[in-house]
Amino acid sequence: MSEPKHITTPLTDEMVKDLKIGDSVLISGVIFTGRDSAHKRLIETLDAGEDLPVDLRGQIIYYAGPAPAKPGKPIGSIGPTTSYRMDPYAPQLLEYGLKGMIGKGNRSKPVVDAMKATCAVYFGAIGGAAALGAKTVKKAEVVAYEDLGPEAIRRLEVEDFPAVVVNDWRGGDLYKEGMAQYQKE
Repeated sequence: MSEPKHITTPLTDEMVKDLKIGDSVLISGVIFTGRDSAHKRLIETLDAGEDLPVDLRGQIIYYAGPAPAKPGKPIGSIGPTTSYRMDPYAPQLLEYGLKGMIGKGNRSKPVVDAMKATCAVYFGAIGGAAALGAKTVKKAEVVAYEDLGPEAIRRLEVEDFPAVVVNDWRGGDLYKEGMAQYQKE
């Protein structure tokens, strides 16, 4: 297995084009959290012609709702939620300028097509490692939709957040490739 690639946000087209399915990455910088309720509000805001409460251009959204922080910690356990729940909203956010998404599970064809059209990437978070993910968070703050509680949009400052490229900007799909390889064997 090759060494993980270190990437820092915000992402650029050049950074995204350097990633391919199966690459292990360690993400540092700022990532945002958001689940379906927050995504719905983001799209309603865009549809109303208004500015988003946070600028997501070049950024990564982690599909997660963290547990409450223990004393002295910036955040509690933060595991990924199922990504397909954000599929109705992802293409429009990608067109807006979102460059990366982190979650678990497959993405729909419209989302994969939107990633190809906008040069974006989908990362899989390491399942069952919510506590590990929390250890990479150095700072966390709610930046939008505080009334949503754990589903509010948070701005996380992370160092070496582990993930794997599941869908790259070329349309590659790690899940499909893995199943095809398994069927050959």
